[in-house]
Amino acid sequence: MRFGYSNTCLEHDPGPRHPETPDRLRAIREGLKRKHGVEYVEADPASLETISGVHDRSYLEDVREFCADGGGNWDPDTTAVEETWDAVRMSAGLACWAADRALDGDDGRETPFSIGRPPGHHAIYDDAMGFCFVNNVAVAAQWALDADAYDVDRVAIVDWDVHHGNGTQDIFYDREDVFVVSVHEAGLYPGTGAVEETGAGDGEGTTMNVPMPAGAADSGYVAAFERAIVPALEDYNPDLVLVSAGFDAHRHDPISRIRLTSEAYALLTDRIRSLTTSVDAGLAFVLEGGYGLEVLAECVALVHETFDGRDPLGPDDEVDEKVTELLEEVLAVHDLE
Repeated sequence: MRFGYSNTCLEHDPGPRHPETPDRLRAIREGLKRKHGVEYVEADPASLETISGVHDRSYLEDVREFCADGGGNWDPDTTAVEETWDAVRMSAGLACWAADRALDGDDGRETPFSIGRPPGHHAIYDDAMGFCFVNNVAVAAQWALDADAYDVDRVAIVDWDVHHGNGTQDIFYDREDVFVVSVHEAGLYPGTGAVEETGAGDGEGTTMNVPMPAGAADSGYVAAFERAIVPALEDYNPDLVLVSAGFDAHRHDPISRIRLTSEAYALLTDRIRSLTTSVDAGLAFVLEGGYGLEVLAECVALVHETFDGRDPLGPDDEVDEKVTELLEEVLAVHDLE
């Protein structure tokens, strides 16, 4: 894979006790050192105009001024330093780079993966939350729709972070040109993402939430993709698929109660890759969460290895009854039965 990366993203440092640490990127790079075919690319930071495609301009100017004044606690979870604004712009720029490369035809071993930080999927139109100031994947989706170089009518965002991608949902909730899927742990921060949240107005039906019960494992996630997510996106037929790739649903991540193994991320990657092949869409990955450094590095490496020819190993556990009931509800709400 080709990884979008910049040292600028290391300069956003919320402090030694904060889980969203620069060591996350260092761990990923260390884990990729011995992998074949890894390439790093540094992109241009996103402009204020580009980011304003999905965020309120006055909010962005407030964040810029907040950082220029030395930063601090924006809210109890979301902390900035003086260098954060540059990291925010770079992280969004890397996500746009990933979208651009996917639309230009980079696939297979050249599939793009943006490993910027801070992450973005909790940032809403006019506020920061959950470690996130700017919604990187939303910026990239809007950039793709606006890009003169490409004829993009529909974008799909698949968020497999363990937390609901509330910001991404909020930004595109009433729009039909972006289909947002979030598979996450039910009841976890920020408490949104119920099955019944399916979009509004022109966007009715273009939001899909799969709130997994605590304890869900590899087989449940694979079933969610095979039975609900992939069929819905095949019907939607997007031109570009962006994966909000958080790795905190891993069984060894300190934040969640979902029980995925590292292999699950290879399996989900394989299902997404097959989807984009079947609908002839570009595919790019954008880093979100993941706070156990060793497993974060291992899971990103497995995503890479899936594109480098490694065949993922199927789950050997049965689908939990609670997951089966959940998927039946999702299928009924989205008329996929």
